Formats: sequence, structure tokens, C-alpha cells
Amino acid sequence: MSLLPTPRAAAVVALLSVPAALAPPQLGWLVLLNVSWLALLAFDGAAAVSPRRLQLCRRLPDSLGLGQTGQLAWEVHNPTNRAVRIALADDVPPSWRIGDRRARMVVPAHATVIRRQPIRPARRGRFALAELTLRTYGPLGMVARQCSLEVPGTLRVIPAFPSRAATELRLDRSRLLEVGLRSTKGRGGGTDFDQLRDYQVDDDYRRLDWAATARRGHPVVRTYRAERNQQVLVLLDTGRVMASTVQGAARLEHALDAIMALAIAASRLGDRVAFMAHDVQARVALPPLDRADRAPLLVDAMVELQPRLVETDYRLACTQLDARFRRRSLVVVLTDLAEAVTLEQLVPAVRLLARRHLVMVAAVADPDLGRWADDAAVDIDGAYRKAAASRVLEQRRTIRLALGQLGMGVLDEVPGRLPLALVDAYLAMKAEQRL
Repeated sequence: MSLLPTPRAAAVVALLSVPAALAPPQLGWLVLLNVSWLALLAFDGAAAVSPRRLQLCRRLPDSLGLGQTGQLAWEVHNPTNRAVRIALADDVPPSWRIGDRRARMVVPAHATVIRRQPIRPARRGRFALAELTLRTYGPLGMVARQCSLEVPGTLRVIPAFPSRAATELRLDRSRLLEVGLRSTKGRGGGTDFDQLRDYQVDDDYRRLDWAATARRGHPVVRTYRAERNQQVLVLLDTGRVMASTVQGAARLEHALDAIMALAIAASRLGDRVAFMAHDVQARVALPPLDRADRAPLLVDAMVELQPRLVETDYRLACTQLDARFRRRSLVVVLTDLAEAVTLEQLVPAVRLLARRHLVMVAAVADPDLGRWADDAAVDIDGAYRKAAASRVLEQRRTIRLALGQLGMGVLDEVPGRLPLALVDAYLAMKAEQRL
């Protein structure tokens, strides 16, 4: 614990120096001045309540979505018989974007005071706070006692998942829970008969059950349950190409949003989702999870994932995935398609997976590229930007064509549309009994 003079102490010294400055310089005045000043400091420091006598607590939410607003609260209880004026400073990460990490307050005797500050984290991860610095002032406000106290607190900043509402609405409209997934392009098997129900305007007429229709006197259709307990394997690229920013966030953040949307859809249909994040090595590897514990474990695995400035080893990632999962599954690879290195390394690697699995490659497109490529070049900077955007778009088209020629599904959508496009593609594969 340390004793610190305050700005008020300096003001008192200046005030006591006035008589000495006006009077002739005498040793007695200087001695009296120093003794008076030191006596005031000693009295004020002795009268200040020790910070260790106060009971301090930091309150945080268990978890908070990236970009969402929460509250950090400091709770101070004063068990002494007199009011205490305090100041505190918390060691809050800059990415929390807190209004003020410091607070001043007066805590009455035998009372508790709570101060709150809004936080809005701009970075995912697990954040552990340990120390909190507390300062108590003497009754004259000239001296403060200060020490750092151990006040543990933890906050998980999880992926934001902005497409949750749209995904839920899309699945509800598909009536997956009510009647199951109806096959519109059946290839002979893969769905099980569920029930008979009355015909609705959006039903496929080929599902009419003519015998039941004749018995009941009105159109009746057969509904089917999608085949359950299948595997969806998600391979997330965490290399440097996923660090580039699109609409204010790294491509990796948009990819995590799409993965959560796909996981919800698979959960609705009773499929099992495995997750693997990889760059030069596997960062996360989750086995196929049961429906009950899939979402919490998946979110927990995503919390600390950050893009690394390394070239992703696609061949190693696909080899490990293929060796670990022998059963035919839907493999969704989330990466970027902007560079020639992707064509040289990604396409041969996913060809290995396509021998056993149904493969889909999904990428986050930048909506600014199309606008820049279409804009008229009015100056040198505009001409360079237009040429660069056109070149990148052409590279993406080349990679999509190469993947499509291998029979793989390819999605190259802007952030707002990628999650729903991925869910729609998954539902279509289930409906066509390709999975």
C-alpha cells in the first residue's frame, strides 16, 4: 500500500507559502511552514480508511456477443462507521470500448454503492480480469491510500451471430419441425414416411395420396421425414486470407456467422455437426456432436479463434479430415477465393475429399468489389482501383468454375446473404437426397 499526495496538497502548500513570501525571509517561517504542511499530511494519511477494509466486487455478464452492449459494474461496500471518498481504476481491455474505466464515489458508512459502465467488446475471446486499483482519501483530501486488490472477473465474448433471427425464420417457413422435409426431387430413398395431412397450396402434387384422397373426399398428401443422424463436417480456414476486412469485420467473423446458421439447420433435422478450424495446423477439432450439447460446445470452440497471418495448408487439413471421418458426409469448407494460391492449393486438396464426401465451398464476397469494378475511372486512383477489383473478380470466377467442374457446390456471397444461402443449399441437398 502507498501514500500519495493529491493536487489539494499542492494547493495547501501554495497557500501556506503566501505568508512566508510576504514576510522577510526567516528560518522560523520556513520551519513553521514545513512542520504545518507535514502535520496536515500525516493527519490526513492516518485518518484515511485503508482500502483493504472495503469490500469490492466486480460484476460482469457470463458472456456477451461480439459488438453487443453489456454492463460492467463495480460494487463497493463500506463496513466502517464513517463515509469514505474513493477512486478506482479497472484494468479493462481496450477492445471492450468502455466509457470510462475509472470511477469516483462517496460510500456512506455501512452502505454499498454500485457504479456501472457500458461495454461493447470489439474482439472475441476469453478475458480474465485480476487486479483493481482502489484509492481512499483522507478527510482533508490531501493524502490518499492506494493499493491493488485481487478482484477476479471473467467475460466470454462470443460470435455475434447476426443472422440468427433470419435463419430461424427461414427454418420456420420451411416447416421442418411440423411436417419434416418434403422431397421434391427424390432419387429413390433417403426419406421416411411420416404422416398424411391435408393438401396445402405449396405442396408438390406428386405427393398426393390418391387412395387417402378418395377415402376422405379432399386432397391428402404424404409427408416424409428427412433422414436423420447424418454428418455435416465444417472446415474453417483460419489463415491470412480470412483476416481481410469486409464491411467492418474480418472475413472470419462472417464465416462464423454462417457456421452457426448451418448448425441450427442441421440441429433441426437431427444431423450431427463436426467442426474443424485449420491453417498450418488444426486449431480446433470437435467430433460430431449430439443435438443436446452441440451449440454450447461449438460456440465455446469459436470464442478464441482468430485469423493467423500464415498460408493455410489445405492439403494437410483435407487429409486429416478425410482420415478422421470415413463415413460419407457433407463437407463445408469456408475460405476465401480471391487469390491464385487458392486455385493452386485448395482445388487439388478438396478433390481428395470429393472422392468420399459431398463437398461445398463457401466464401465471403466483398460487395465493394463489384461497385469498384463498375465505377467509371475518373482519375488515376480510380483506374487502378477499377483494374484491381476487376482482376480479383475474375480470379474468383476462375476458382468457382474450377470447383464447379469437380462437381462441388460453390457459394460466393456477401456477408448478409452467405448464412441463408448456406442454409438453403443444405436444405436443398437434403430435399434432393444427395446427402
